[in-house]
Amino acid sequence: MKDLLIKNGLVYDPSNGIEGEEMDIAISKGKIVSKIKNGKVIDAAGMIVMPGGVDIHSHIVGAKVNTGRLLRPEDHYKDVEPKTLKTRSGVGYSIPSTFTTGYRYARMGWTTVMDPAMPPLKAKHTHEEMNDTPMLDKGSYPLLGSNWFVLEHLRAKDYAGCAAYVAWMMNATKGYAIKIVNPGGLEAWGFGRNVRDIDDPVPNFDITPREIVQGLCKVNELLNMPHTIHVHTNNLGKPGNYVTTLETMKCVENMAHDKKPIIHLTHCQFSAFAGHDWRSFRSASEEIAKYVNSHSHVTIDLGQIVFTNTTTMTADGPFQFILYQITGNKWVNNDVETETSSGIVPFQYKRKSFVHATQWTIGLELALQIEDPWKVFLTTDHPNAGPFTAYPQIIMWLMSRRSRNTVLDKISKRAKRKTLLSTIDREYTLNEIAIVTRAGQAKALGFNDKGHLGIGAEADIAIYELNPEKANLENHPEKIKRAFQNAAYTIKNGEIVVKEGKVVKSTSGKTFWADIRAPPSLLEIEPEIQRVFEEYYTVKYENYLVPEHYLASSNPIPIQAKV
Repeated sequence: MKDLLIKNGLVYDPSNGIEGEEMDIAISKGKIVSKIKNGKVIDAAGMIVMPGGVDIHSHIVGAKVNTGRLLRPEDHYKDVEPKTLKTRSGVGYSIPSTFTTGYRYARMGWTTVMDPAMPPLKAKHTHEEMNDTPMLDKGSYPLLGSNWFVLEHLRAKDYAGCAAYVAWMMNATKGYAIKIVNPGGLEAWGFGRNVRDIDDPVPNFDITPREIVQGLCKVNELLNMPHTIHVHTNNLGKPGNYVTTLETMKCVENMAHDKKPIIHLTHCQFSAFAGHDWRSFRSASEEIAKYVNSHSHVTIDLGQIVFTNTTTMTADGPFQFILYQITGNKWVNNDVETETSSGIVPFQYKRKSFVHATQWTIGLELALQIEDPWKVFLTTDHPNAGPFTAYPQIIMWLMSRRSRNTVLDKISKRAKRKTLLSTIDREYTLNEIAIVTRAGQAKALGFNDKGHLGIGAEADIAIYELNPEKANLENHPEKIKRAFQNAAYTIKNGEIVVKEGKVVKSTSGKTFWADIRAPPSLLEIEPEIQRVFEEYYTVKYENYLVPEHYLASSNPIPIQAKV
């Protein structure tokens, strides 16, 4: 690995207060250093330099993603990745194959991606696909919001016992964060039911979604996890669900301290719907943004839709059944024993659909109305609202009112009349883009050496051929999209992996997981877990565990629990 010097770039490093300053960055042994004696030089004059992109929420690996690939052969030939001297061939538009996923992220300048929904029983499969995804560091979040062990401990208000189980689960599955999807609703779905709101008891467990969110938030704090609880709210995708979203944020409000986030609401666009039905449907972005602006304990990501044919997939089985009923499209439903569920339905977002067009406006309204960019992150909930390859287009919309208005002129006239978007003048700066696509997401994930360009940080860097002083972006916003589609350089761990939008070196990347160091007393739960496995699971306890050597490049994050 040769030393590297990036010279004369316009650097955007929000974590260190650097906004478009012309400066040099030195790299040695995969880290950013103060200086080097000799090395390869990249002249980045007239280009912008940012940390490598970080994606907090993207469904790129695992059993449901692979099932989606099987369900949609028509998605394969829509976008083909040809073999080159440096890359393997691949296919897929909304659900690309593993190698294709890594290459496409890297071409855009992204270097770290977190998969947000790992059924614990399918953890080995998830890690196999992460091992097979090149170019990226990655990790995954075990689904715990409808897990029987969790529900039983929380019903008894045994938070220490629940913490012991979650600690065991993180180590057993090599997971990174606590994921909650439609809390309690997935357990109900196993019996063909759902929960109606945050205070509707979960069948057979006498516990409410509110208690699940509050309980796992306490557990997250007890275990000192690097990321907050990662929550997909109840009633996602239903008119009027913004009330549930507000209640979910409020229910942990009193648990916050030191002005630190303790809950992350994911793909918030899908949870910001007002109205009593689809006829009265409207955006509730203003209500959500007002709450987020006045509270420091919550972060969100967008789930911004793009008008395209995509594949929806989520652990929220009841929601996917509704989509199946609405569309009549192909549908996969799955129940993962004692743990979670999932569903997959192909879907097309249309400009002339009032509902779809309103959804498009909601995501952008949230991003533009939330004042602090450290609280809101760019995602498409890939592939649910569209493929991650749409990020350059969304960056253009955020930075250019002109480009937003161009789309507004093409959408449903009814949606255009009702949206706030046409009245919002705000345009994101490149510094704010660096926050919502890099620095903010890395900070929310607890990565100390990612998302910034300070001394000692991992040398994950993106260089884009875009000069904000000369490009006349106000009149030519398409230059923004073009630059972010194909990075001039992507540097991963100090090595050039992409040059002029082409992959020039394939690397494997690391897998992050939470290595929770807890008192020996917490391990006393293991015999009970083994007993329940014998009684309820179809796999042996020993076959459930993911050994560290199963990971191609394991990167445990040592965590000292508070219990």
